[in-house]
Amino acid sequence: MPVVELQPALRSELKEPMGPVFTDAKALLAEAGAPVVAVGDMVTYHLLEADHTPAVALVDERTEREAVDDRVREALDGATFDRERRVENPPAALTAPLLEALAGAVDSEGTTLLDVEGEEDLAALPAILTAPDGAGVVYGQPGEGMVLVAVDREAREGARRILERMDGDPDRLFGILGV
Repeated sequence: MPVVELQPALRSELKEPMGPVFTDAKALLAEAGAPVVAVGDMVTYHLLEADHTPAVALVDERTEREAVDDRVREALDGATFDRERRVENPPAALTAPLLEALAGAVDSEGTTLLDVEGEEDLAALPAILTAPDGAGVVYGQPGEGMVLVAVDREAREGARRILERMDGDPDRLFGILGV
């Protein structure tokens, strides 16, 4: 059962990148703070290929609604994370299990892979809320590259404004995240 769901009116707002777009993972990492939270298979793949294991990575074995290719799947399967957790999360929604797992992963030491059954696309928004100041949240911008959000008060306020307008129970979402 989703805590919040994206309504069609907000979709166009989410098409605008929340930060600079990079096509080179090394250049992105040179600008990113720590820890890095990666949302998406291709983003995680590119960071791993640049010899950087994100503190938290959320993957669903899909990119732009298609299955990732074997090269990406093999790289993700071969990556070493301190912890791995599987959670369910339907498309265009955020569930309590995903939110709890994300908040726990951000607060923990080491690295965590969250393997999402369903879709992880909206997880960048709660990641921005839970990551510490100076962290980098990275998500994919279809057809363009990787978006780097430098986590600060302004980024959190932007994410919160979007989440507050989603259908469902945003107050419960904020409570689960402890923000």
